[in-house]
Amino acid sequence: MAPTDPQTGMASVQKAFALLDVIAQDPRGVTARAIGTALGIPLPTVYRLLQTLVASGHVVHLRDQRRYGLGYKVHALDASLRQQVGTPAGVRRAVHELHLAADAAAYFAVYRGDAIVLAHVVDSARRPRIDPMDFGFTDAAHATAFGKILLSRMDRPEVTAYLDRHGMPALTPRTLTSVPALERELARVRAEGLAVEREEFVLGASCLAAPVVDTAGRTLGSVAVSLPPPEFAHRHGSVAPLLRAAADRVGRALRAAGTAAEGPAVR
Repeated sequence: MAPTDPQTGMASVQKAFALLDVIAQDPRGVTARAIGTALGIPLPTVYRLLQTLVASGHVVHLRDQRRYGLGYKVHALDASLRQQVGTPAGVRRAVHELHLAADAAAYFAVYRGDAIVLAHVVDSARRPRIDPMDFGFTDAAHATAFGKILLSRMDRPEVTAYLDRHGMPALTPRTLTSVPALERELARVRAEGLAVEREEFVLGASCLAAPVVDTAGRTLGSVAVSLPPPEFAHRHGSVAPLLRAAADRVGRALRAAGTAAEGPAVR
């Protein structure tokens, strides 16, 4: 048997992940032909990848509908991610207290490398979270207060590399879509120690975020609040000290739980 070409193997892995992304976009499942069209790959290749992923449990074949959906292994990965990220009781308590004190939806995000994982949200019927802000990854760093905190802790080559990978799509008419504008924004974040997002991720919501740091000054994540824009305009000044205090409590809770030294951090 001929040895496997590492480049060919890597290409197959990339296609498999891309295939899972396509399937995840439709709760009804997706046909093989639709997958091939979306990814621009031949149908025989699609079937070969699907066969492998069905066998591994990452994809399930919905035979009656002639579609493919996500398999149970994806749920297992999600559960494992939640366990790895974790949210210590002290952090949950601090975020809950922030929600009450600021009278706003409150969030805690952690940074895994250059990825942002929303780990915990506290909201209410009166102060609902931003839709679709829920547990999981987000790569809209240029358009979120969480992301601006993360990017402000990177040097210019790191920011450039991040934007090369993720781009700067316009999510709303207010989203920053030029590098110079983003660089000016990040300079303000560094100077003020807070990140502001005004309807750049989704219309109808504005956010304020503060970094969570360890004893060495490395950024582990951030806490944030969201409010309707009219309220945000006149309340963000009074909310800022509450946010800073919450970020400090979260940092202390992480250190007490022994997680601050284990997770990846940004300088």
